[in-house]
Amino acid sequence: MDYNYIAVEGNIGSGKTTLANKLAEEFNAELVLEEFADNEFLPKFYADPTRFAFTLEMSFLADRYSQLSALGSDRNLFNSVRISDYLLSKSLIFAASNLNQDELRLFRKVFDIMFKSVPTPDLLVYLYSDADRLLENIRNRGRRYEQSIKEDYLNRVQAKYLDFLRKQSNQMRILILDISTVDFVKDRFVYEKLLSVIKKPRSKGLHHQIIESHRKSV
Repeated sequence: MDYNYIAVEGNIGSGKTTLANKLAEEFNAELVLEEFADNEFLPKFYADPTRFAFTLEMSFLADRYSQLSALGSDRNLFNSVRISDYLLSKSLIFAASNLNQDELRLFRKVFDIMFKSVPTPDLLVYLYSDADRLLENIRNRGRRYEQSIKEDYLNRVQAKYLDFLRKQSNQMRILILDISTVDFVKDRFVYEKLLSVIKKPRSKGLHHQIIESHRKSV
């Protein structure tokens, strides 16, 4: 494989952590997972978004920066590939969805300082699913504080992600995988197809692939 560092991104409930785990096992790669489970502000944000949005986004930014900035000086010599389930820029994407303009301007100043010192992936994989599928996945994984998430919020976050990807298309390799109608966990054929698309060498730019099951492709 031509990539040493792959970041998997996607909306809430898209399966990015699941795919990152599977890819790390596939390539015997170093796995870097976002540490969000212990964030005390996340349940508070879903209960009262206006009050806790800025605190939540700043805490996430600090945690993500701390983890990613250490990667450049802590390279695992026994793994030639690194897989992560997030990109630092997701902090900016969610901030743009959740903060007012004054808060966002301050957040952006802090983000720009931090962004300069974190590694950039060789390939960014974005998992695209429509809101109905995302809500189904959110319900199935059963995190209580996520059950209040609404379709319009998911659509707003998705729009911010896609706008970000378009703007970054001249700076990095980006692969958008549309998995709205398939399950790469339960369907081995789908996973193998997804894997073959990821492995294929790509130039910088935005690339899009609709992943279908074997039943739909014959």
